[in-house]
Amino acid sequence: QVQLVESGGGLVQAGESLRLSCASSVRSFSIYNMGWFRQAPGKEREFVAAIGRSAFGLATRYADSVKGRFTISRHNTKNTVYLQMNSLKPEDTAIYYCAADALISRILDQRPGVYDYWGQGTQVTVSS
Repeated sequence: QVQLVESGGGLVQAGESLRLSCASSVRSFSIYNMGWFRQAPGKEREFVAAIGRSAFGLATRYADSVKGRFTISRHNTKNTVYLQMNSLKPEDTAIYYCAADALISRILDQRPGVYDYWGQGTQVTVSS
């Protein structure tokens, strides 16, 4: 069983930055594709960003709404994935979740349903 624990959320003003972290308990962390998703009140969970395993060159993918503002990265020796969020907007307010995709043959995917493990989420609130 893979455990994922997010941290780093909080309340910020529009234009400010936050860095989210997601720590994993799994030894083979480097073989998982990792993703960040978010869910605002009354809305469906949506894709934010994903980063591939080292074998796939650490490829990244972003939702159009965050391109140029958010950066996903991973530190495999620390079993941690990060989401650097700059120029935050009120519409970025949501609970942010990290997730792990255990299918080693899959290239990056932005569908929540393919991810096998999820963290408990961390709240990000951006005031205007």
